[in-house]
Amino acid sequence: MKDKYILLSYLENFITEERKKRFSEILEYRTNHFTVAVEDVFQMHNTSAVIRSCDVFGVQQAHLIEQRFGKRLDAKIAMGAQKWVDTFRYDNTQHCMDTLREKGYQIVATTPHKDAYFLADFDISKKSAFFFGTEKDGLSELVLNQADTFLKIPMVGFTESLNISVCAAIILQQLTEKLRKSDVSWQLTEEEKMAIRIDWTKKSVRSIDDVMKRFYQINSEKEKE
Repeated sequence: MKDKYILLSYLENFITEERKKRFSEILEYRTNHFTVAVEDVFQMHNTSAVIRSCDVFGVQQAHLIEQRFGKRLDAKIAMGAQKWVDTFRYDNTQHCMDTLREKGYQIVATTPHKDAYFLADFDISKKSAFFFGTEKDGLSELVLNQADTFLKIPMVGFTESLNISVCAAIILQQLTEKLRKSDVSWQLTEEEKMAIRIDWTKKSVRSIDDVMKRFYQINSEKEKE
């Protein structure tokens, strides 16, 4: 941890005080208690919009399953959100689910067709990974068969489903707001905050490779003294 403090202190010399303050403010609202997984979405703008919603509503991590259609994240559509949200990529759904379960998450399938919890009734106390499926077919049978629970948005119109990015935005807005008002321990640990601050600061520094090279040279010279 000490080495990380030294590195962060060095890197922060290359960014403004305003940006340092902004990082600290935003990290107070970030969480890993909830995360999002997007399964084989075809339209690139949908995946990118989900990443943007993660950033807006304070969800620090997102998981992209890209088995069928390849990479589905467009930096322009995400509007820079991919810099601030930790994004993990998988070439199959099972690997993603296994990884999230190992990290203590329950698998939550979002679907209007299952006997699911309505959004207002969802238990926020458990670490949850919300899975969203393809635009036309929804989630795969693999996810639906292995999910720990199901979640749906109440609808009163003729249309039975929402666009995936709209669905993700509604769920994240509602549940993160509820989470922040709860007694659940949802905030990042100090170690998590430190790792993210270093990452964000690196992404804010021009010629970061040269800056890091200089950092290691300085530390090497100090160790020789």
